[in-house]
Amino acid sequence: MSPGEQRSASTAGGSEGSPPRAGLVLTVVCLCQLMVVLDVSVVNVALPSIRTDLGFTASGLQWVVNAYTLAFGGLLLLGGRLADVIGQRRAAVAGLALFGVTSLLGGLAQQPWELVAARAAQGVSGALLLPVSLTVITTTFAEGPARHRALAVWGAVAGAGGAAGVLLGGVLTEYLDWRWVLFVNVPIAAVAIPLAVACVPARRPGRRPRLDIAGAVLATAAMVVLVYSVVRTDTYAWGSPQTLGGLALGLVLAGAFVAVERRTAAPLVRLGILRSRSLAVACLTVFLIACGQFGAFYFASLYLQGVVEYSPVRTGLAFVPFSLGVVTGTIVAGRIMARVGPRPPLVVGLVLAAAGMSWFGAVSPHGSFTGDILGPSLVASLGLGLCMVPNTAAGTSGVAREEAGLASGLLNSARQCGGSIGLAVLVTVAGTVTRHHEDPAGAAAVTAGYGRAFLVSGLLIAVAALAAAVLLPRRPAPDPAGGADADAEPAAAGTGG
Repeated sequence: MSPGEQRSASTAGGSEGSPPRAGLVLTVVCLCQLMVVLDVSVVNVALPSIRTDLGFTASGLQWVVNAYTLAFGGLLLLGGRLADVIGQRRAAVAGLALFGVTSLLGGLAQQPWELVAARAAQGVSGALLLPVSLTVITTTFAEGPARHRALAVWGAVAGAGGAAGVLLGGVLTEYLDWRWVLFVNVPIAAVAIPLAVACVPARRPGRRPRLDIAGAVLATAAMVVLVYSVVRTDTYAWGSPQTLGGLALGLVLAGAFVAVERRTAAPLVRLGILRSRSLAVACLTVFLIACGQFGAFYFASLYLQGVVEYSPVRTGLAFVPFSLGVVTGTIVAGRIMARVGPRPPLVVGLVLAAAGMSWFGAVSPHGSFTGDILGPSLVASLGLGLCMVPNTAAGTSGVAREEAGLASGLLNSARQCGGSIGLAVLVTVAGTVTRHHEDPAGAAAVTAGYGRAFLVSGLLIAVAALAAAVLLPRRPAPDPAGGADADAEPAAAGTGG
């Protein structure tokens, strides 16, 4: 590195204010976040049209979603580490370009296998984009108010994008064609790539570390096998040999991964980073939040379309208050953290989110938007907005610059795995309640299943609130393996944790 680059690297994130071109940097990372979040939700509303147009079977259609989930969840750790190894600018540009190309190919698909393959490739690009967007924030914005503001905007895009994706998917499907739910990513990538080249720092270690190939293969295999085993519980019961065998194999692969990481000189995951209690608690908390949130969002959409009989567009409009609540919560959280730190708004937000999800459990087969959806939407969304940014701040604060991608990958992996596993668990809960109802085919049985799933969702987020209140440290403590605890303030400006 040149002396100028060294000075830049040593001061990044260590000043009190925002860096030069902070607005453009934040725009790029928010566009990366928007593409990933939109792609998770925008496709769901289009699934019936996709099935009719391409001739998917009922069992094959799920792979339009599962192919993305498996690739995304399985490669998040590797994607986060690649940002540390090849540099943030290269990782961002590569992820954006791949996302744009695979979205275009998916929209042009003529056969089911072509769309499934494109969705898997989208998952690969998403696994690179999401960690690098958080890594850029962590290494570019000063720890404290500047980073909290950036995280608030980034979190608002995440929360609003998920709900907006349902509305956008409904509008595009109903008034244009399902292919536009994929084509919409192309212009976003076209705008974001030149911005990334212009303003994202090409920051990478002066001496490039080796990439832990064995660890990457084992970590990816373990996560893919675990997620695959869980998402297939719609076909094979939880107690079936297929599910139990898959979960056992995933745990064996995870154990092998830990063994390799303990012995390699340049591990994919420095296990000592999890000795930072703040990062470990943040990963646990985001896992539990995702377990409850992803499933609740899924069942709310099914309830509106299948029970209340809303159109795709009207269903999307019903999520607008939820989206506004998340944005409001993230803005409030960013301001509160500047005075009291991440812990208080995190705990309060989780309590509100748990209450809102539990309130959803009172849905009725003859319900309405104002009577069954609006109230719990506002409470749950405000709570989720309050807790998203503080949890991310707790998990990334004080992390050494060269491990920012690793911390981002861990948090995003926990979120993705939590969402996949939580959704599978809640689908099982809802299905069990429906099957044991006196009229399993009626709307009352379906609604009872959804209501029970919402209650379990609220319980999972309540456990996250308890974990954050009890386990998140109040005072900074040094990381025994050389990094700072996630709550620790840097010893001096520019130390990088």
